[in-house]
Amino acid sequence: MSPPPRPPRSRSREHPRPVLGTDVPRAEGRAKVTGTARYAAEHLPPRLAHAWPVPATVASGRVTAVHDTEVLRLPGVVAVLSHENARRLATPDDPTLHVLQDPRVPHFGWYVAVVVAETLEAARAGALALRVTYETDPHDVELRPGHTGIYRPHDANGGNPTDRERGDFADAFATAPVRVDRTYRIAPLHNHPMEPHASVASWEAGRLVVHDSSQGTNAVRTALATLFGMPEEDITVHSPHVGGGFGSKGTPRPQPVLAALAALHVGRPVKLALPRRQLPAVVGHRAPTLHRVRLGAAEDGTLSALAHEIITHTSRIKEFVEQAAVPARVMYTSPHSRTTHRVLPLDVPSPSWMRAPGEAPGMFALESAMDELAEAAGIDPVELRVRNEPDAEPDSGRPFSSRHLVECLREGAERFGWHTRDPRPGVRREGRLLLGTGVAAATYPVLVSPSTAEATARPDGTYAVRINATDIGTGARTVLAQIAADALGVPLDRVALALGDSDLPRAPLAGGSSGTASWGWAVHQACTELLEALGGFDGSVPAEGLTAAADTTDLAGAGSPYARHAFGAHFAEVQVDTVTGEVRARRLLGHYAAGRILNSRTARSQFRGAMVMGLGMALTEGSSLDPASGAFVEADLAAYHVPACADTPDIAADWLDEEDPHLNPMGSKGIGEIGIVGTAAALANAVHHATGVRFRDLPLTPDKILAGLAGEGD
Repeated sequence: MSPPPRPPRSRSREHPRPVLGTDVPRAEGRAKVTGTARYAAEHLPPRLAHAWPVPATVASGRVTAVHDTEVLRLPGVVAVLSHENARRLATPDDPTLHVLQDPRVPHFGWYVAVVVAETLEAARAGALALRVTYETDPHDVELRPGHTGIYRPHDANGGNPTDRERGDFADAFATAPVRVDRTYRIAPLHNHPMEPHASVASWEAGRLVVHDSSQGTNAVRTALATLFGMPEEDITVHSPHVGGGFGSKGTPRPQPVLAALAALHVGRPVKLALPRRQLPAVVGHRAPTLHRVRLGAAEDGTLSALAHEIITHTSRIKEFVEQAAVPARVMYTSPHSRTTHRVLPLDVPSPSWMRAPGEAPGMFALESAMDELAEAAGIDPVELRVRNEPDAEPDSGRPFSSRHLVECLREGAERFGWHTRDPRPGVRREGRLLLGTGVAAATYPVLVSPSTAEATARPDGTYAVRINATDIGTGARTVLAQIAADALGVPLDRVALALGDSDLPRAPLAGGSSGTASWGWAVHQACTELLEALGGFDGSVPAEGLTAAADTTDLAGAGSPYARHAFGAHFAEVQVDTVTGEVRARRLLGHYAAGRILNSRTARSQFRGAMVMGLGMALTEGSSLDPASGAFVEADLAAYHVPACADTPDIAADWLDEEDPHLNPMGSKGIGEIGIVGTAAALANAVHHATGVRFRDLPLTPDKILAGLAGEGD
């Protein structure tokens, strides 16, 4: 079912200028730069105690004893919680939240205790002093092809089918004149938001109040209600400001559970902020993926066969399957195709969402293979993609609601100066530097969930909009206020927005580039219905105000006959130092077709930020599991290299003015994730163009580059 057509935008008697699409500054910008915006860990209720979690130091086994006697004698220590004395919790849907309930240790870093003290320093000292003994079991943390434990899961992340096959791939590939058969590997990746995961929990007259760093307070409240066996209405979760998440705060994490357990145990509020070095083991990660991509094409580059098969790992307590083969079902004409997912359970932390799960790693492999096909067929990489543009979504056969990938490629190439490049690899040089350019396409699905919202007209001519959306640094406060002002036909300063509180009208989490589409639909509907209600008051408003509520379950929850996706094209220029092996990006350009852009300032920030994250994925970010201990070796920002300002080049992001009537009343698509999707492949393709060597294992660190230049790779 398609959403209703967008109604003509009404304007008040003041005829304010339209605010949607303009570069309105962030509503909370001043509060953030002056330090008055309060994050979860900055709430300091009276009698606040501090907690520090204790992670397991073995990869598999069970706790045999928690030696807390000496720790409890330390100055300032109030309590030590473990499976021996923590309150019993109900079994949750997510087993990663079932902490301090039994002695088992499913992976390195699993929480086995919490120390509560009068000060943060005392809690940390107590946690470091706590001695825990274990009985260990053999463990395995290595993802490798041919492992006997690999199996076919029921589905992939997001409910995507595990396998899809059309036509006769094997025969079509075997008879194709031009073929590419390559494997690619991506190391584990970590979210590492600037704000650590933190909670302040207090029990107040039987109610649980939690300030949490979360991408969705409703999900946290529901999980806590299940765990503690209490009604949701007796729990309030606040997340007014969140310092990034990138998926790691998309589902509840252990910190609100541990804080609530500790607060209940000591009878006073407790604050717990997870130490950064512990985050990789307890808040999810992007699982490593092994890819095999096979492309068969005619001599003119037209695809006849496409296969993308991936293997990834998951933990032994929770299945999460990175849906990395799904983008291949969307991108290119392929009458014969095969896409499969396989998973291997290991003694590792549970993987979870990380920005553009599936699409980011999947498109690196697919777009790298397309670049290899272009080289094999002797066709320009941009032109190859244009020649394989489908008329409808290949996998489902549904028509696209809008698809302007070709325009993104054409216009992006023009702006980047693509057509002046020498296609020969390894020929551009500046002293010891080799230079190259690369291109990759990008896609991300249009996701939307039902939401509720309320809009109230006040007698003084202002409007209050209430919705439990979450602003994780994307500018949601600003854009939702713009949507409301636009629907009401009033100046932006007449709208006050309340969000980030589970007592507000229920709304979905901030994730999957679906927040604005979901929340904005409900806000638009509430404001539109409020205008209709105001029509019966001859312009006056009752003294108590007038409120309209909206619930988009019937509209946003309905399916669509259209395949709805955002698309984009990424272009990159790199330099490769032949002496040090260092790769630096000189230029990045992203050009997108993402529906109507609602705020040009925040949108450009989102695109560019995601491109920086893609740069990290390609060149600097990577993790590894120590086979002996089962721990992630790169566990902090000293070892896990998130790009800094010095790493980020001239980054340009722009978009087409895309009209799509089949989305939502605003005509918008999600933009938070598509910027990462093609960036890594564009950079890797540029490195190949610079060096003449194909690198298929991310990240492209100097050791790999030097080995490739020395002829030790492909």
